[in-house]
Formats: sequence, structure tokens, C-alpha cells
Amino acid sequence: MPETVPLRITGTHLDCHDIAHAARHATPVELDEKALERAARAYAIARDSGAKRAVYGRTTGVGANRHAVVDRDAADQHGLRLLRSHAGGSGERLPDDVVRGALLIRLNQLAAGGSGVHPRLLRALQAALTVDALPRVHARGAIGTGDLTTLAEIALTLSGELPYTQGALDPVPISPGDALAFISSNATTLAQSVLAWHDLRQLLRASHAITALSYCALGGSPEAFAEAVHLARPHPGSVACAAAMRRLLGLDEDAPAGRRLQDPFGLRAYPQVHGPALDAADTLERVLTIDVNAAAENPLIDIERGQVHHHGQFSTAHLALALDGLRAALHHAAELSAARLSDLVEPDLTRLTPFLAAGPAGSSGIMILEYVAHDALAQLRHAAAPVTLGTAVISRGLEDHASFSTHAARSTTAAVDAYRTVLACELIGAVRALRQSRAPLPPAPVSRAFAAAADRLPYVAADHPLGGEITTAEHLLAELATY
Repeated sequence: MPETVPLRITGTHLDCHDIAHAARHATPVELDEKALERAARAYAIARDSGAKRAVYGRTTGVGANRHAVVDRDAADQHGLRLLRSHAGGSGERLPDDVVRGALLIRLNQLAAGGSGVHPRLLRALQAALTVDALPRVHARGAIGTGDLTTLAEIALTLSGELPYTQGALDPVPISPGDALAFISSNATTLAQSVLAWHDLRQLLRASHAITALSYCALGGSPEAFAEAVHLARPHPGSVACAAAMRRLLGLDEDAPAGRRLQDPFGLRAYPQVHGPALDAADTLERVLTIDVNAAAENPLIDIERGQVHHHGQFSTAHLALALDGLRAALHHAAELSAARLSDLVEPDLTRLTPFLAAGPAGSSGIMILEYVAHDALAQLRHAAAPVTLGTAVISRGLEDHASFSTHAARSTTAAVDAYRTVLACELIGAVRALRQSRAPLPPAPVSRAFAAAADRLPYVAADHPLGGEITTAEHLLAELATY
């Protein structure tokens, strides 16, 4: 097997695709030497500044304790006390890929050179990623103003006070001032968001292929995807969606008319409804790319001017709002998928039997798929509820706003899982309808998509349990996203 090429960490060039791949495949990393030099300069500035003036979290307490001055002779213990007190996460243990993603993002943010942590903490994170040593991190404890609990657990694991779930490293000393500088980040929430974004982009691409199969099974009209239509109202996502459909179906200006003057909305309005989800995913990617490459620690160590700045960059309103918008758009896209499934079991639209049944009179065929799809759609609808309408006032009233981006990331993960099931149900219906109709498919990518799906999904004419096929169809979506 070819040797895995390490992912180079510079603090400025990490992208969402790299994060998702490294989180899922335990890619080793290497640190850019210039990034280490920046970290060393920031550490020196932070250390020297703390000797001259009050620096939040270094020479003072945190939150409402910001005016409490730390005894210089006990600075080491102050940092450890801060980590121990904040490592209060609860709930389920985070999945390994989220923990890897958090380690990677935090390393890249520290490499940006604004935190002032000792460079050995960067080396420790690099080592943990390279040998796949994973701290035990719990899910609950953040409200979108910094992943304090999860990052405190990671820091205490690196220091040797908490156990790893797998692998291990030699303990790393925590320097005075390292504690707040290390945990002043939303790296865990960003990791969850990146993984949800990655999976959703894949599903949104798979939807193009599945909708193309449904189009063929339903004898759809090509007019809804015409380039002239979408250039007349050129929202980027809708234009891209219509272009994908033309490519998959091999449509051009001479494409034959469909069976109907106008199709149901599931086909006719597909680009207009699916397009906003594509645009929302692009918006989220832009927000994530900025944040994973940001020196957003409070306080910020400005190595160019040798200054310390106290600020509110811990707020993740951009991320929370982008996630809320994406889930809302995704719900509309999922509704259309469920609508197309309903079209596929309707004889007036398919010219086939009700529910695509193939047994004696009264056979149910794939009737149950509508129930499964709408169950998943209901879950998605609940997950799509905006989290950014709430807030929190904590720390004796000093911290009086929260974005709840962590909850938005969790809800987005749940929405993606539900959407996967909705698409799988439509896929089963489209493939079954095409098998029964034996309609010729155009010499275009949709034919290859059908062949791939038909090869994996069994055709059982008689009524039978469909649970296994739903699982198979869910696993097929990644392949269909490539057509």
C-alpha cells in the first residue's frame, strides 16, 4: 500500500475536505516550522505582557472572576485549577472522528499564532494525531461561546491527568497562562459542523442522481431544467442543480417532451427547492473555512505589534446562523424527495400498479416506504428548528449572549442522518419502478447510476420486509454522489 502523505499544518490553509478525511482516516500531520516560530513568538509576548499588565485568564480569573488577581507564585496551579474546574463535560462520549477533527482544528488554530500557548502543546497535538491517541471527551457542556469543557478534557489528557480512550502520549507540562489560551476555542463544535457539512454535501449530490432516476420512472418533462429557464433567474444553487440534471439525463434543446404538460413539484420545482440547500452548504463552508484557520483566542496575542487584545471573537453567531439556515433549506429539499416517493407509488403518474406491488390483488408493495420516509422527515423537521432564537445569561450576568452553535451542529448531524433515510426510500422506489416499467434509459450518466443501484438492491416481487434494502440504499448514496 502507498505510504500516507502527512497533512501539512500551517495555520492558514486547512480546508473542510482535509479535515473530514483526516478525521475519518486518522491521517498523520506535520507542522510547518514557520507556524511553530509564530507560536513561540506569541508565547514570549504573552509571558512578558503578563509581567507588565493584567491579562485575562493569565494574571486574572475568568468570567465574573476577571478582576481577581492571580498570585504570581501560584500561576502554575492557577492554570491547572482552571482546566480541572472546566473539565466538567457530561453526556455521551464524542465519536472518534469528532475528537480527531477537534484535535486537528485546534492544532491549526494554534498554528495561526494568536493564542500564546507554549509551542510544546502544538507538538503534543501533532503527536496525538500522528499516533491516533484520542482523549476521552464528553458531548455536553458548550453553548457556542467556546468549547471549554471538551478542550479542558483534552488539555488535562495531554498533561497526564485524564485517560486516553486509545493510545497514549508522555505527559506534557502546562505552562502558566496555557490553560485559558488552549481552551479558548470552538474547535469541537467546528469539527462536528465540518463532518455534518461533508456528509450533507455528499447527500445533496446523490440527490441529483436519485431525482434523475425518479424523473425517468415518472416520464418527466425536460423543460423544467432548461438552461434558458434558470438563466432568467440565476440563483447559483438552482443553476447548478438544473445543470446537474441536464448532464445526468443527457438533456439538450432537442430533448423529447415528457408525459405531462407540467410535472408535480417534486420534479418541476426541484432546482428551485434543492438549489437553496446547495447555496446554504456553500455558505457554511465559507464560514467554516474562516473559523478553522482563525486565531480567535481571547485574549489575542498580536505578534506583529507585540500587543494583547481582549475581545469577543469566541462568539460563533456566524456559524450558528449558517447551520440554522442550512437545516431549514435541507428540510425543503427532503420534503421534495418524500413527494417524489409518493409520485412513484401513484399509478396515474407511473402507469404501473399502486405502490409498485407485484403480487396478488391487495399486495402492499413498497407502501411502508412512505411511512419510513415521513418518519425521518418528521425527525428532520424537529432538527431544523432554529437554535439561534435562544440565549443564556451566565457568569453573574457578565456573559449575556450565546449563539448555541454547538446545538446547531448536533441538530445538523441529526438532520443529515434523517435526510439519508428519506433519500434511500426514494431510491428504492425509483429503481423498482424502472425495473417494472422496463423503460429505456438515455445514454447518459443516469443509466450508470441505475446499473449501480440495481446491482446492489435486490428485486423481490412479492411483499417482503424492506428494512435491509433501506440500509443498503443508504450505503449506496456515497457512490451515487459520484455520478
